[in-house]
Formats: sequence, structure tokens, C-alpha cells
Amino acid sequence: MLFAACTAARIGEVSGCRVKDIDATGWKWTIRRQTTTSPGGLVDKGTKGKRARTVPLIEEIHELVRRRIAATDGSPDARLFTGPRGGRITTAVLRDATHWDEVVDKLGFEHLLLHDLRHTGLTWLADAGVKVHDLRKIAGHASLTTTQRYLHTSHQSVTDAGALLSKHLRRSTDGPQLRVVRAAGKISRRTARRPVTWIFSVVTGLLNWVELTGFEPVTP
Repeated sequence: MLFAACTAARIGEVSGCRVKDIDATGWKWTIRRQTTTSPGGLVDKGTKGKRARTVPLIEEIHELVRRRIAATDGSPDARLFTGPRGGRITTAVLRDATHWDEVVDKLGFEHLLLHDLRHTGLTWLADAGVKVHDLRKIAGHASLTTTQRYLHTSHQSVTDAGALLSKHLRRSTDGPQLRVVRAAGKISRRTARRPVTWIFSVVTGLLNWVELTGFEPVTP
């Protein structure tokens, strides 16, 4: 589960991982296949995105990967992870082996699914500052829209975003900025070379928000 969360991979892709897919020097994993169900049983086939992709293996899971490689028979085609009986991993097998349902129920997160580990991994990467187009490649998504659906904003990240904006406004002292002017009885915005701090103080001191259509001066 730790490997799945830290790589933001699908459970089927974790099951399809072979020793030869792991670069234990550069610490990368090239995802080439996934385990999926078929009329004849479980099979390995190409990834959902129909193409291989490479994801980073962070330091926190290096020892786990080393142990898993050491536990194989040394064959490059050996699976990095197997079920309790040595077979392929499926979502059902992983749920049973880890007592997933029991654990999440006790924690009060009974709605949590194993696939949510992938959501968690991508959100961690976004919170760490990874650009969204890089997230799309790591996730193996065809579009940014799909990737964005996987990202979940936390209360702390909202607070941090506000702090970053405040910091930016305080240090912006020159360059093209926006100023507030009166036009036809309403407030419009035009470009002018005014510091953000100047504009911010003017807006704060003289204006208040009226409906969603614009601003108007505060009546003395």
C-alpha cells in the first residue's frame, strides 16, 4: 500500500511490476503493464494509457523495494509484489491481506477505497510543488482535466495559498500592475505602473465589495 501511495500507481500496475522495471540506481520505475481481469482469468496487458511511463521512487520506499527485490528468485521477470500464495495481486486480494475494510472502518473512513491511494499520491505530489503537466505524465493521464479530478485541496493548502499571495503582494514594488479607476459611475481595472502594495492599500481603504458586478467607493 505504501508503494502504491508513494508512486500514485494503480493497483493493477503495482501487480504488473517486474524486477526489470525497477531502476535501483536512479530510483525510477518504468510502468509497462497492469494486471487485469479477463474471461479466462487474470492477465497482464499494457497500461490503461496504452503507453509506458516512468515515475520516481522516493527515498522513503527505497528499503522496501530492496527487500522485495531480495525476496525474489533473482529473475528480471519476477514480480516485485505477489499475493499471499505467490500469485498476482488484485484489489480483492490486497483488501483481504491487509484487512483494509476492517482498518478503515475502525478509523471512521469506511468510504475509503484502495484506489484512493492513487488520489493521495497525486495530491502529495501537487502539494510538494510538482507542476500539473508533470503530474499528468506521472499519472499516465491523457488530459490535464483527468489529473485535476484526482487532486484534493486540504484546509492547510488553502491557508498556505493565502499566505503565499500575501507574501507576493508585500514584495511586489514595481512593474506593470493593476489600479482602480472610476469609469461611467463604476469601477473598472486598467493596467498601470503602480506597486501592488499601493493598489492594495487604496482598495482596502476606499472601496468595499458590492454584489458580484464590481466595486463602489465607500461612503464617508
